[in-house]
Amino acid sequence: MDKDFSLQAVPQADRNGYLRMFVVMLGFTFFSASMLSGGELGLGLTMKEFIWMVLFGNFILGAYTGGLAYIAAKTGLSTHLLARYAFGEKGSYLASFLLGATQVGWFGVGIAMFAVPVNRVTGIDMFTLIVISGAAMTFSAFFGMKALAILSFVAVPAIAVLGSTSVGIAVSDLGGLSELFAYQPEQSLGLAAALTICVGSFASGGTLTPDFARFAKTKKSAVLTTLIAFFVGNSLMFLFGAVGSIATGAGDISDVMFSQGLIIPAVIVLGLNIWTTNDNALYASGLGFSNITKISKSKLVVFNGIVGTLLAMWLYNNFIGWLTLLGGALPPIGAIILADYFILNKGHYLKLDDMDLEVVKWPAIFAWIGGFASAQWLPGIPPLNSMIGAVVLFVGLTKLAEKAKDQKQATLGEEV
Repeated sequence: MDKDFSLQAVPQADRNGYLRMFVVMLGFTFFSASMLSGGELGLGLTMKEFIWMVLFGNFILGAYTGGLAYIAAKTGLSTHLLARYAFGEKGSYLASFLLGATQVGWFGVGIAMFAVPVNRVTGIDMFTLIVISGAAMTFSAFFGMKALAILSFVAVPAIAVLGSTSVGIAVSDLGGLSELFAYQPEQSLGLAAALTICVGSFASGGTLTPDFARFAKTKKSAVLTTLIAFFVGNSLMFLFGAVGSIATGAGDISDVMFSQGLIIPAVIVLGLNIWTTNDNALYASGLGFSNITKISKSKLVVFNGIVGTLLAMWLYNNFIGWLTLLGGALPPIGAIILADYFILNKGHYLKLDDMDLEVVKWPAIFAWIGGFASAQWLPGIPPLNSMIGAVVLFVGLTKLAEKAKDQKQATLGEEV
């Protein structure tokens, strides 16, 4: 029996209560890579600008992920199965490939974020560290949601305590909160670029919210745990990274904590923290490629873990460029699913087994291309451009296609 329900809705009997969903979603957003993004923002913004950007960015993410969580809890379906409604049976493979490949990439980034500081402290060979940590994370991801919940129960409070300690030291080193808010960056980061980093840092994870929210017993708990995770968890990660970077001048959170004398706790807690989010990433990538290949999620987790491990250092060295790509390529997928469910289908889907799915729904494919292009070339905020552009194109093209189909049927009827 497939206990991860890779290709079917999660039965109500296998759903989880509020507490388990809460720690899983917090474990997902309590990610050291978000602290790295926070560090980049902290070095390029004043604290007031930083606070507004993070709140605005997480408002966008909260609205986006909350809507997806609602659909997932109501239908019990993963992102990849929901994509079948909007993109078609085989059209959904595009969404699954993009999202699955991206999560493999995040897995690789996480491994390197653990291996680099540990290598610096211990001198253990980098290749050995990457292989061992990649194998351990792949092994636990193999066991699915139960393993994710157990790891999150340990890692979430640990990173909250460590991050708060780091912020306390940083504020003290700066001379108090007044000095923190008086900070002026040497090189300012544009607000559009800052918001792209905020949203792009979790555009991938946000789009995959249904993979986890489908296990919630109620729509209310799915939406609430998701909103709290992104507003509280993600904001804290950005804050931990930003304040430490302002105090030390280092953008990498491991450099910050090492300079604060938090070497041993940083290695242990950051390792645990990365482990939880990497397990989520690998779990989600397995679901994505399962939708394409029909191979069980557990087997694909092993394969994806190997690929992510091999690409770890390349992804780590190209991190910000990776975020910029995510900011435009992935939000259109979730935006199209939201538009299909709430606008075109008025908040109701038939059961997946009862659907006569089209092979490819071309309006969704063209809308994704248009959304991605909007992020790259239109002025404004790229992630917002991609979402709005995809929704407008998808709804418009779908209605045009339906109108053309009705006219064709009417013409055929007159000829008969």
